[in-house]
Amino acid sequence: MAVDLTRALSLIVGLGPGVAVLDVRARRGGPLEVEIELTRRPCCGGCGGPVWVHGTSKVKMADLAAFGRPVRLVWNKHRWRCPHGSCAVGTFTDQDSQIAPPRGRMTARAARWATRRVGDGRAIKEIAAELGCNWHTAMAAVHRWGQALLDADAGRVDGVTALGLDEILMFRRGRYREQQWGTTIVDARKGKLLDIVPGKRANGATRWIRGRTSRWRQQVRWGVMDLSGPYRKTFTDALPKAIQVADPFHVVKLANSAVDDVRRRVQNETTGGRGTKGDPLYRIRRLLHRAHERVTERGEAKLRGLLAAGDPHGEVRDAWHAKETLRMTYRIGDHEIALEALDELSRDLRDNTYSPELNRLGRTLHAWRTQITNWHRSQVTNGPTEAANNLAKLIKRVSFGNANFDHYRIRVLLYAGKPDWTLLDTLTPR
Repeated sequence: MAVDLTRALSLIVGLGPGVAVLDVRARRGGPLEVEIELTRRPCCGGCGGPVWVHGTSKVKMADLAAFGRPVRLVWNKHRWRCPHGSCAVGTFTDQDSQIAPPRGRMTARAARWATRRVGDGRAIKEIAAELGCNWHTAMAAVHRWGQALLDADAGRVDGVTALGLDEILMFRRGRYREQQWGTTIVDARKGKLLDIVPGKRANGATRWIRGRTSRWRQQVRWGVMDLSGPYRKTFTDALPKAIQVADPFHVVKLANSAVDDVRRRVQNETTGGRGTKGDPLYRIRRLLHRAHERVTERGEAKLRGLLAAGDPHGEVRDAWHAKETLRMTYRIGDHEIALEALDELSRDLRDNTYSPELNRLGRTLHAWRTQITNWHRSQVTNGPTEAANNLAKLIKRVSFGNANFDHYRIRVLLYAGKPDWTLLDTLTPR
C-alpha cells in the first residue's frame, strides 16, 4: 500500500486542512524546523476579487516540542496585492488563527499549552526552556492568551454577595527597593480571586468596583476587610448599601498586639531593658497569645505565677483579660447583645485607670464597633482573601523578581482566579 509521506507528516504536525508541510529540518543540537505554507488562495477583503502574489517572507514561531526536542514552525507567508488601483486594501499577508494570531511569535497550540502550565503554577523560565524560546516570547504569549481568557470568561466575577479586600506586597522596584503594593479583590463566599489592582489606597479598588454594572453592585451584600481606613472608604463610596464587616482574626490580632505592647513596656520598666529568656514576662509571651480555653492547668499555673512575679501593677494582666473578653464577644449569638458587650468593653478600656495601650485599643474598638459586630449578622470573614494572597505569594516566589504588574496580575489570576479553561480552545486573541 502506497503511503503519502507529505499527508502523513501533515497529520502528525496537526495543523489542519489548507496547510502544506514543505520541509522538516533537524539541525544537530538545534530545534526541529517544520516549514509550512497555506495552500488556499485568498480573495481581496475590499473588492472581493482575485489577488496577486507580491512577495514571500519566512516567519519563525515557537511550537510544541516533539520527540523530546524544541520545534520551530517556519511559515512561508505570502504577501498579496489587489490589482485594482481603486481598491483601498492594497497589500496584505496570509493569516490563519488556527496556526497563530497576527504578530504572534508562538503558535496557537503552544500558547494554549503555556497558558495552562502557568495556571498550574509553573515558572515562565521553565516553560520557555521546554519550548526552546526565550522568556519574553513565552511571557508575551501567556499574557496575550491569558488576558483573552479572562476577558472571555465574563461570568467569572458574577454572583458575588460578599466582597473581600486586602493588601498584598507584590514586589520591590527601583534603586531603593521601593515597595509596590496591590489590592486583592476576592469573592469571600466562594473563595475566588476576582482581580488585583495596583496600590493599597481606596481609589484603585473603588475604580474597579464602579466599573461593574449596577446590578452587580446591588448583589453585594457584605463588604469584608481588615481594620483598614482606605478599604472602609472604598465600601462607603462604591458600595454604600453593602454592610461592612471587620475580619475577626484582625480584630483579635489587634488585641494581641496591645498585649505585646504592654508586656514590652512593663518588661522594660521592671528590668531596665529588653526581655531575656529568664525574665517572667518573656517566658509567658506565647501563653499570653494563646486562647484561654486552650491553656492547660499547668500553663494556667505558670501564667498566673509569672504574671505575679513580673507584673507588679497588673497592667499585663489587664491587657490579657481585655483580649480574652474581646474574644468572648464572638461567642455571643445575638448581634444586639454583642454590640452592647463590645460597647461596654470599649468604654471600660478608655478609662484613665488603664494603660495608654488599652486606651488606644478601646478607642479603636469604639470607632469600628459597627463593623466588628456585623460579623454576628454575616458570619463571613476575610479568610478566603488571605488564602488568595497566599496563592499570589506562591506565584511571586516562582517569578524570580518579576517587577511588571500586568505580568504578575495575569499569572496570579490564571493560578488562583479559577477561570473557565474550556474557553481557551475557542479563543482568537487580538
